[in-house]
Amino acid sequence: MTGTTSAPSVTISGIRASYGRIEVLHGVDLAIPSGSVFALLGPNGAGKSTLLKVMSGRLVPTAGVVDVDGFVVGKTPAEKLVKRGICAIPEGRGIFPNLTVRENLRLWTYGGKASMAEVEEKAYTTFPRLKERRKQLAGLMSGGEQQMLAISRALVTDPKLLLLDELSMGLAPLVVAELYESVKELARNGMTVLMVEQFVTTALALADHAAIMVHGRVANQGTPQEMADAALTAYLA
Repeated sequence: MTGTTSAPSVTISGIRASYGRIEVLHGVDLAIPSGSVFALLGPNGAGKSTLLKVMSGRLVPTAGVVDVDGFVVGKTPAEKLVKRGICAIPEGRGIFPNLTVRENLRLWTYGGKASMAEVEEKAYTTFPRLKERRKQLAGLMSGGEQQMLAISRALVTDPKLLLLDELSMGLAPLVVAELYESVKELARNGMTVLMVEQFVTTALALADHAAIMVHGRVANQGTPQEMADAALTAYLA
């Protein structure tokens, strides 16, 4: 596990968010230390993915503040947040299925400083399977390979904050373990990672810190060891 600094790199204060007239987040507060892996757990409908949408600029909150290293997310469009060092890999992976692996990687170079050669080197070194599939349409790859391609965006854009929404969805445990080993390496290199994850045991084994959301609020937060029993109670409830 990665050592963390005392000052949080991400501070979430009083976030409220709605879909139409239905409020989903009811005043969420979290402090995520720099360079850590933070697991956000909770049953379906707890508001976890909605919070990630707020943090990635895809949903404007009705109240509250998300501060990333002194920058307030606010109403900043998602594409501008990327330049501020916020990278989101949403549920469903966020790749372009009708483009080849190499064409997807080329898209990661737009608006950034990395050349195509640098992008390919980083992606293929971390995930050799992508090199084997570089001419294949992304939509025809396995779910695990698609997630590798999605994570490669974080490898090449070098964000301050990586937001992962259900990385393990529909994948075999061995594939999940491989993917999360790459996530751990990103955190070791100083990236802050916030992960929403359905597999509690997997998430707590990887995380430095964890929080549990229930009904749009943070019910508990602390170390993974402290959250293990609390997570079980939340899911059973």
